[in-house]
Amino acid sequence: MKIKQTSSSRWFLVAMISLGVFYCGDQSRAVTGRAQTKQVPPTQDGAGKKNPTGVPEQSPAHRYFTDVVLMNQNGEKMRFYSDLLQGKVVIINSFFATCQGSCLPMNRNLEKVQAALGDHLGKEVFIISISVDPAVDSPASLKEYAKKLHARPGWYFLTGDKQNVDFALNKLGQFVNDKQEHLNIFIIGNERTGLWKKAFGLAQSDELVKVVESVLNDKPADAK
Repeated sequence: MKIKQTSSSRWFLVAMISLGVFYCGDQSRAVTGRAQTKQVPPTQDGAGKKNPTGVPEQSPAHRYFTDVVLMNQNGEKMRFYSDLLQGKVVIINSFFATCQGSCLPMNRNLEKVQAALGDHLGKEVFIISISVDPAVDSPASLKEYAKKLHARPGWYFLTGDKQNVDFALNKLGQFVNDKQEHLNIFIIGNERTGLWKKAFGLAQSDELVKVVESVLNDKPADAK
């Protein structure tokens, strides 16, 4: 799978992804870009730099994604930006557990990616699978689904209040009105360096691993 390189002058790449700017028709290609915004460096406690009032400032990414609350397969509440994205390399997809079409093959691909990641999963790289059918996909049902995929710690299957889930999916450009029309696109990003890529979720797993590795191995601009 050839990775198509692109660039952007927009302030934040993922906002462009949500607007479909990088959709290329041929979904077998991966699409690449880098955020141009300068991230606020974290302090030792992980918060943003404090303003004169003493309140930590939010980074552009934090303001964009927000900390809307979702729930994982273990019934634990997770903040969208602070718990799932901040400082991490992430692989994100949308699906629903009762899907009879592409969901299971797509998530089987993620199972293979999980195997290739080895000890990186849950430390440097996290897989985030968000249900487009939160009314049906309870944490308990997602936990059973995760068992089928031999999901290890670091692979989150997320549901929650429909309003919250829809909001998060909208931010990622993955929201659909009809669950059967969910996208088969993986969003692979390094929030720390601002490198984000999109890849066809049903591509060959070894090609997907190459994309993930390129994002994982990316370095901040000042370290290159």
